[in-house]
Amino acid sequence: MKCSFTLTALLTTAHCLLPTAYALTLMKPLSTLLANLTMNNSNGSSTKECAGVERLAEANLPTEAGLFRIVAFKSRLDGEEFPVLVKGELDGETPTLVRIHSQCLTGDVFHSLKCDCGRQLDHAMKLIQEEGRGVIIYQQQEGRGIGITNKIRAYELQDAGQDTVEANLSLGFEADLRQYECCVDILKQLGLRRVRLMSNNPDKIAALAEAGFEVQRVPIEVESDERTADYLKTKKEKLGHMFGAGDLK
Repeated sequence: MKCSFTLTALLTTAHCLLPTAYALTLMKPLSTLLANLTMNNSNGSSTKECAGVERLAEANLPTEAGLFRIVAFKSRLDGEEFPVLVKGELDGETPTLVRIHSQCLTGDVFHSLKCDCGRQLDHAMKLIQEEGRGVIIYQQQEGRGIGITNKIRAYELQDAGQDTVEANLSLGFEADLRQYECCVDILKQLGLRRVRLMSNNPDKIAALAEAGFEVQRVPIEVESDERTADYLKTKKEKLGHMFGAGDLK
């Protein structure tokens, strides 16, 4: 079998040049290869070094909650894009409301009642509008990092009786694959040092504290019903999320 030495052909016919294991490694997408560079935390979430982010564009964004600035950041490592909403004048001395929001297409766009994500985002925007200052980083880590298609596969397993953590594990993923290192870089570029983090997730709090931010947690509580109660209970018991009694009614 004759092998071409153009890059495309080399990647698609690498088995004729290298042992199978190495050929398969070359065929993996960049995101998979980068995932191998991560280190897992005790609860299943991952951390990896962020090579930095670059600020690419900025514009006004009128919303139902009020007027924000929307800023585009991009990771220098893997090209992940981060839309960021900014309100008011930011500085390093004023404790500032911040939300690191993991993308949830089903909740944010389709208003799913399987989770509380979309309502948390809306609530965070309203709190920032009321205060006149704050930041929302919209992180594209759908399904705690597994992507929308695998998230729908996880939903199928949940329909059969598994909880949100069990479903991710059954698909071969860790319970939580999200990373926050690039979010840290974004907040530093925005000049923040003191953060009032709107989150129930201890991993997000720890990520900012370990990066040197002064962090105060602001609980982000939204109304729930029987359709989200089991989901919230699982996040509390298996992922360590912090909820008040009213969240788990």
